[in-house]
Amino acid sequence: MRIIVAITGASGAIYGITLLEQLRLLHIETHFIYSPWGVKTIALETGLTLDQATTLSSYCYPASDLTAPVASGSFLHQGMVVAPCSMKTLAAIACGLADNLITRAADVTIKERRPLILMVRETPLSAIHLENMLKLARLGVTILPPVPAFYHRPQTIQHLVDQTVGRALDLLGITHNLGVRWGEKNH
Repeated sequence: MRIIVAITGASGAIYGITLLEQLRLLHIETHFIYSPWGVKTIALETGLTLDQATTLSSYCYPASDLTAPVASGSFLHQGMVVAPCSMKTLAAIACGLADNLITRAADVTIKERRPLILMVRETPLSAIHLENMLKLARLGVTILPPVPAFYHRPQTIQHLVDQTVGRALDLLGITHNLGVRWGEKNH
């Protein structure tokens, strides 16, 4: 199994980092794409350097590398997650503006009809944001804002992150032990 994970400059780099960590623990091949602002957000929010973050993935590429294998529809994979997804990246994907590796890989994922999950990060949402999300949802893209759930009585920020990352793994059909499902015992 192969999963593409992209981290953009929106707040919430911990979602992408946690996803990479979990996929690594599950022995799933990952292809990590990072934007320049994503690198800065990773450092600011997690304290990780780019070198540390890239050790979490099987393969990694800067968003400027349009020669990477993930830029092609012939690259077989089982899904892509943009975590977090900035409104700039959302807009570019919605308009088919494949001017960097993140938006190109997303464009290819859509055209090949593979799962694409966008953890959009912004609040409040403008009509432009909502229209871009609706346009992509109508194309089959999953819009997964990292909105925390509280039924499992989270004790830490990591519990909140794990619950959302677990939802992304569910959507990719990947079995995991993250979070508590409705009706299960709490942490």
